[in-house]
Order: sequence, then C-alpha cells, then structure tokens
Amino acid sequence: MRRPNRQHPMAYIALFIHGLSGGGVQRSTMNLAAEFLRRGHRVDLVVGTAAGSASALVPPTARLVPLQRRGRLSYLPLAWRAEPQSRRLLMKPVLLPLIPQKALFYLPALVDYLASHRPDVLISADTYCNLVAIWARRLSGVATRIIASEHNTLSVQLQRPERRRAWRWRHAPELIGHVYRRADAIVTVSRGVGDDLARLCGLPRDRITTIYNPVHFGPELDRLASAPLEAGLLPAGDAPIVLGVGRLVGPKDFATLIRAFALVRARRPARLVILGEEQKRGERARLLALAGCLGIADDVHLPGHVANPYRFFARAAVFVLSSYREGLGNVVIEALACGCPVVSTDCPFGPAEILEDGKYGRLVRIGDPESMAAAIEATLDAPPRSEFLRARGGAFSAERAASAYLSLAGLEDAAAIPPRSPAPDHAAPAARGLTG
Repeated sequence: MRRPNRQHPMAYIALFIHGLSGGGVQRSTMNLAAEFLRRGHRVDLVVGTAAGSASALVPPTARLVPLQRRGRLSYLPLAWRAEPQSRRLLMKPVLLPLIPQKALFYLPALVDYLASHRPDVLISADTYCNLVAIWARRLSGVATRIIASEHNTLSVQLQRPERRRAWRWRHAPELIGHVYRRADAIVTVSRGVGDDLARLCGLPRDRITTIYNPVHFGPELDRLASAPLEAGLLPAGDAPIVLGVGRLVGPKDFATLIRAFALVRARRPARLVILGEEQKRGERARLLALAGCLGIADDVHLPGHVANPYRFFARAAVFVLSSYREGLGNVVIEALACGCPVVSTDCPFGPAEILEDGKYGRLVRIGDPESMAAAIEATLDAPPRSEFLRARGGAFSAERAASAYLSLAGLEDAAAIPPRSPAPDHAAPAARGLTG
C-alpha cells in the first residue's frame, strides 16, 4: 500500500456505504469525510445509490462515486470465487436467498473500482457492505487496507420479526466471523456493539476497536444551530419543545414517545416535534393518528426530514431518544453538542455509554411511557447546564474519530481518542439521576 510521507502527506481514502438516505450512518460518514478533507486528504464517497436526502450533506470537495448495480449472475460467481475454502458458509446468507441484501449487487462494481482507483484505505459501514468490501479487495488483488465498521447490534437485529423471517440472517454470524478476520481492522461504534459482535460471531475481542461516531463542533456547529427556522416547522405557541429525531421506523419507537408526551401534556403545556423521513409508507399517518386518539394532535408536529436538525436541538427544552435498539445513537451526541438536555431509553448499546450511565442525561426503560414522561418532566423542571452537556459532546468530535481511523489504517498518528468509561449496567432503574 502506498503510504504518505512528509513530502507527500495526502492519503487517498474511500468511504463505502449503501446509499444516501437520511440515517445516522450517512451523517457520520459525511462528518468523517469532511474531516479527512479538512486535513488535506483525497476522499471518494462510494455509494450504492446517490439518491436520497443525505446527498445534501456530501462535502463539495469529496468525489461521489455511484456504483453500477448488477444482477445475481454477476455477483454470485464473484462471491463463489472470493471464498474458495469456505463456500458452505455462503449458501444461506448469500447464494440461496431469493431477495438478497442490496449491497451484494454492487460487488462487481466495487471490484472494478478498487482495481482501477487503488485507494490507500476503504472504510465500509454496515454488515453486508463490510462483507462486499473484504471480498472486493481479495478479488481485485489490490493492497488497499479495509476497515470494516459495524454500526448495529447484530443480536438485536436477529431478534426483529422481519429478520426472523429472513432466514439468511440466522446463518450470517458464522460467515461474518470468518470474513471479518481478513479485514485490516474491525471497528464498532460502541463497546456494547463490539462485545456483541465478538460473542455472536466468534471474533477475538482484541481485534475490535471502538470508535464513536463523529460530530462536528466549533464555528460550523454554531452556525448550523443558530440558523433560523422556516414557518410551519414548529407547532404554534411558545410552550417548551420536546424533540425526537430519527427515521420513522419501528426500532425508533416513536409511539412510546407520543404516549409519554401525552402524559406530560396532561399536566403542563408542551409541544412535541419529531424530525425524520418516512421509510415505510403510512408510518407518519399512523403516528399522527395515535396523537389524535390521545387528544394531543394540535401539539404534535412531524415535518419530515430536515437537512439541519441542529437548529431544533438548540431550541428544544429536552431531546428524547425512544429507541429499543441503537448501535450508538448519534442524535444523543448531537443534542449534547448543542447543549440540549437528553432523556433516553437504556437500549443496547450506545446511549448509556454516551450519557455515562445517567451522568449526562436520564435513562429510562424501553417501551415505558410512564417513566419516560417522569424523566421528561424532571428534566424540564431542572435542566442541566448547557456547558456541562457541551463538554461531554466534545468527546465525540470528528477530529478524534478521524485520527483514530487514520491510525488504524497506518496513515497518521492517533490524536486523543474519547476515554473509555466503565462498562454501563444495562439492568437500569426506571430513571437514573442527573448530576452537574
């Protein structure tokens, strides 16, 4: 692999993700790309599809490389060639499913990309993108280093009803454990995800590095947080804003947030805003119907995806994460960075790590609107100091994440990396206290 030196410090970095929908993986990837570019490195954003709301976040000096989607007859022979000694592992997760994972369709194009462009390092994100990246490196014969980053808790994903029906996922852990060993580095976005990945896939725990997702700080964040809000983005009135942010999908459990808000609203004036794009048709209508049934429709607003959520964090009285699973929980970090108080479910695995087991925000049980409502009201009554929250957010800067990735790739000395905290106790009480 070509390594930068003092005379030629620029590295050639490629970032590979499914596409540009408006999720946390996409925002983290764009923040990482922007920081690499700021340091003078060359960056390609390699994507399965260039369409999506996150396209607005692509740094202007990054090169966007959409991969051509090819059919089963193109990727199946390549996957077969990539695992000559372990083809048994490919059968149920890769070769036999009638509805394969989308990342597989981009394997031939990624092989071509690596063979022709030869970046110093390819950082991939999410399970099947990681598999495809490792196979593409082997098939192309290049010396590009591969960093496979896992953003989700695999065991929790396997428990989802739709994943139980998708039997290919039941047979994926053995394949993941076999293939990931050929990556130059394995990264998880929280310690809990790393523990889970090692246990489920039989990977050595010391092969896995935790690098928290990056968030931008400094003047750029201040500019985004102070940007004005267009008319119609908030419900009418001047009552405190309770904020939720995330795609309108089941794991975010916004129904529990709406039920908790109804309990709060019965006792005091408040407004609820939930930002996020609809992934499944009818989900927004379902949530609004629930608000209507609870008699709070006038105080609940779902404006959809917004390119700049920081201006909402800066104006909210409390941000609530209602998820029943997260790899990390980028939005918790973004709220802290803006000085916004946080209430979060104690879901596996990221929020308790970010909030240091309740030090920086109240943690509540999953799916429990009563304890969530109590934590929201306690936070409204006694919000922590903004400076205290922002200081915690600084541990998740893009600068630290970029330095950690570059160090793993052998491209740059590591800067300070967020300190490891004691492992959180996930058998949490209903709502842990807040200090500071």
